Amino acid sequence: MFSNLQDKLDRAFKVLKGQGSITEINVAETMKEIRKALLDADVNYKTAKTFTDDVKQKALGENVLTSISPGQLLTKIMNDELTELMGGSVTELETGKNPTVILIAGLNGAGKTTFSGKLALYLKDKKNKKPLLVAGDVYRPAAIDQLEVLAEQVGVPVYVNRESTDPIAIAKAGVEEAKRNGNNIVIIDTAGRLAIDEPLMVEITAVKEATKPDEILFVVDSMTGQDAVNTAKTFNDRLDFTGVVLTKLDGDTRGGAALSIKSVVNKPIK
Repeated sequence: MFSNLQDKLDRAFKVLKGQGSITEINVAETMKEIRKALLDADVNYKTAKTFTDDVKQKALGENVLTSISPGQLLTKIMNDELTELMGGSVTELETGKNPTVILIAGLNGAGKTTFSGKLALYLKDKKNKKPLLVAGDVYRPAAIDQLEVLAEQVGVPVYVNRESTDPIAIAKAGVEEAKRNGNNIVIIDTAGRLAIDEPLMVEITAVKEATKPDEILFVVDSMTGQDAVNTAKTFNDRLDFTGVVLTKLDGDTRGGAALSIKSVVNKPIK
């Protein structure tokens, strides 16, 4: 996903090639190219500006050792700042409680149901947990069927209630089912919703209140670019989610959402 941005950043660094020292002029030229590359990648404007200002300030404050070139130094500073932009360090899922409740939220088509299945498999195989999937999407045709198929594929039980159209009751019943059967992880798949759809936003807030989740993961389609950042902010204001999940990273998207989202909502990409 980041290969396009990487090529543009490589071109930006060519400004410094062969330069013997870091100066205000060559750093300013490089930063101009880097900011352009970030904006072309659909990075949030304020994020791009703050980022390049920080890199410039650090670069001009460094003394270049004789053993390294200005280009190498700026690359090192860029790498450190990009790492910080993405969260600085790995933030693991909270899985200590028994049962740990994980609520999955996001827009229509972001890949929540598929991710729920992948997460269940990961926690089962890599973390030695006993997850239960809960089919809480009562609106999308075949959403329950899809989760049942995924659950079978990954070898994880799934709680389904086809008679109910109440996502709050289904979520609560799913947690109780996990307690009865000794499942120490509950993954609640929910319906996709638009941030402007007030009844559905009220509904998912009620699901949160009813289940008291330990993790609320906001699933973002990486290919939606800058819109994903605005949506994340609106959802975070309502749900105060604990982390972001990026889907479809193998697409040819420009990577702006991944670089912007942490700085805008100040929540880790998990």
